[in-house]
Amino acid sequence: MFLSITVSWLPANKEIQLFLTSSTLPTWECGFKMSSTKPLYVALIVVCFILTVSCKFSTLDHIKPKASDKEQARAVSGLLRRLLGNRSTEFIVSVNRSLSNDSLDVCELRSAKNNKIVATGSTGVALASGIYNYLKYFCNCHVSWSGNQLEVPSPLPQLTGVLRINTPHRFRYYQNVCTVSYSFVWWDWPRWEKEIDWMALNGINLPLAFTGQEALWQEVYRALGLNESELEEFFSGPAFLAWNRMANMDKFGGPLPQSWHVNQLYLQFKILERMRGFGMIPVLPAFSGNVPKGILRLYPKANVTRLGPWAHFNCSFSCSYILDPRDPLFLQIGSLYLSEVVKQFGTDHIYNTDTFNEMTPPSSDPTYLSAVSHSVFASMTAVDPNAIWLMQGWLFFSDQTFWKPPQIQALLHGVPLGRMIVLDLFAEADPVFTYTESFYGQPFIWCMLNNFGGNNGFFGTVESINSGPFKALHFPNSTLVGIGMTPEGIEQNPVIYELMSELAWRKEPVNLAKWVSLYAVRRYGGMNDNLTAAWKLLFTSVYNCTIPGYVNHNHSPLVRRPSFQMRTDLWYEPADLFEAWRLFMEAAPSFMSKETFQYDLVDVTRQVLQVLTSSFYQDIADAFANKKMPELLTAGGVLVYDLLPELNRLLSSNQNFLLGMWLERAQSKALNEREAQLYDMNARNQVTLWGPSGEILDYANKQWGGLIEDYYAQRWGLFVQTLVECLDRGLPYKQDSFNQAVFQVEQGFIYNGRKYPTKPQGDTYEIAHRIFLKYYPQAMKRLQQMEENSPISPIP
Repeated sequence: MFLSITVSWLPANKEIQLFLTSSTLPTWECGFKMSSTKPLYVALIVVCFILTVSCKFSTLDHIKPKASDKEQARAVSGLLRRLLGNRSTEFIVSVNRSLSNDSLDVCELRSAKNNKIVATGSTGVALASGIYNYLKYFCNCHVSWSGNQLEVPSPLPQLTGVLRINTPHRFRYYQNVCTVSYSFVWWDWPRWEKEIDWMALNGINLPLAFTGQEALWQEVYRALGLNESELEEFFSGPAFLAWNRMANMDKFGGPLPQSWHVNQLYLQFKILERMRGFGMIPVLPAFSGNVPKGILRLYPKANVTRLGPWAHFNCSFSCSYILDPRDPLFLQIGSLYLSEVVKQFGTDHIYNTDTFNEMTPPSSDPTYLSAVSHSVFASMTAVDPNAIWLMQGWLFFSDQTFWKPPQIQALLHGVPLGRMIVLDLFAEADPVFTYTESFYGQPFIWCMLNNFGGNNGFFGTVESINSGPFKALHFPNSTLVGIGMTPEGIEQNPVIYELMSELAWRKEPVNLAKWVSLYAVRRYGGMNDNLTAAWKLLFTSVYNCTIPGYVNHNHSPLVRRPSFQMRTDLWYEPADLFEAWRLFMEAAPSFMSKETFQYDLVDVTRQVLQVLTSSFYQDIADAFANKKMPELLTAGGVLVYDLLPELNRLLSSNQNFLLGMWLERAQSKALNEREAQLYDMNARNQVTLWGPSGEILDYANKQWGGLIEDYYAQRWGLFVQTLVECLDRGLPYKQDSFNQAVFQVEQGFIYNGRKYPTKPQGDTYEIAHRIFLKYYPQAMKRLQQMEENSPISPIP
């Protein structure tokens, strides 16, 4: 890291103003009141300032790719072969780390003879993202979770001079600790390979790598003397491991078969090899203090606290045991585990663990909190003296009553400045750095969360993410070292993640209207006025939530247990969505051959039907309240017997919206029928009840073909039937009674044993067109009614 310093003397204030400019960080400034202007005194102040600031950030200088330049270039060549086939030979690629002299990634591209493109990157990630930039903006190509558009022009478009692409951000982080359960849990290596390719293309160089850690914990706890039954009581099932790791819950969905550990270790070795091959810095797990109950048998005097219940779980599956980080046993267990991690997985020196995740600490005393973080970090440095602790800053947002400035500062300052990186996890909605003086000097990464539970549903905060990273970069005395994407679940709203990843390589905000217009051209492989207009409408409405602190849990009545307390508020004008739908339908005949368009047509139609479900729900509620049986039968009948079945048919026509795929991937992990049943239960429960009795009911709701038919539609059918019976008999509606009855439907889905299609069924265009002809006129007529009954309003 290169430093320069400017000193200004302000005689009127007897103040010296110091400006420190870093090659990897924003300018720092500081003012000192001077009791003396003697040169020696001034020099001492300047030196102290330089040492303080440089020590904070030079601690990150050792974080570098492990793979050689040639190995990284080979990894990118492999990516291009997988992506472009024979056309990959038209790119001459190399990695030269000396291309960057300040740890900030850069890629240079130029045209060569024979219509080839010569690309050189400072890392494999820089190289891959530079080539993807060329493919996007010179070839109109596109790569996403929901399909690719790779009609590469032949010959390749020429470049005039050198195209240089660089980033002002040292790190581009990816993943949430929940993503491993909501999205990755059932993946095999081909799906992981595709994801790591996507990471490289989108410039990710700091990904979480949490797969397989339970196998190592098993070995550590066995070595300490725990028996198999104690371990079986500790680990949760595969679909809930994220919360087991965070000390929120245990046991539920388990026990973990031994074959699971073997499979996950195999995957982790391949994941790490490929990530490092691209020059990425995988973030590995460390110890947070969460221990099995059996530790008390082995160490009865250990300072272990049993937490209270988490969420709505009781202590059968919650109330975890937490070892006090100040207890010497914490250092012993933490060191044993991290030693095993480094032995098996190697290390790039960055480790993640989260203390007090959605748990209130036993004391608010700053001395205690500082001692806790100091001890956690000591368990890392005992194994790796160069350790950097990467911590999610979610706790500061989720429990703002407890985490006041003194408590936040104490926890952060228990670790030497520069040896912790904080993820400002939900910065697009509630940036913590703004009220913590840039995390009180610790480096941080500005992150976009955007999604909770892996829910389907259009959502975005494009104005916020387009400006937020730049505000953080220029914040006074900013300690920003990167930007990141931290969704709880992926494979939704691909446009938002494309924009966010691209902003890491921009020096100023983009023109959103222009950007999304070009996005439409890339995504579908051609210009179309209707699609351009549709995307502009979506970007100024449903993708631009401006309600402060809005948390995107899909609360649509469609995917929530029916009641008379359901929310129908929106953050956008439905008219914009309906008009975008019309424009998509007009363009559809010309673009149905594109997998990206097929996905988007299903998705926009799905969003419309989600909104219309709220309208029919309001009709049902009004009819029951006014005791109008014909209106109740009409609204309930249309919803249950037409709209929901049509939505199920629509979703079943596209590979990306199939319940069968989720369940098949889960069962594919099994070696026998018993394991298959366990994994099937895990997969079904997570997206529905989320717990044995609906403890976090519908949190991870999905709109998938099969799930609509056998879960959501069945609930709505029972609700309408119950209301009809109440009106017919003159009885009041009782929510508690309905909850007991509908729970049988919900639980019945988890154990119905039905096999769901894993291949698309039906013609997407025919289904979408039929839905449009039926429901677009209704949607237009309902606009005024929706505005009257469900005004756009902030969350209460």
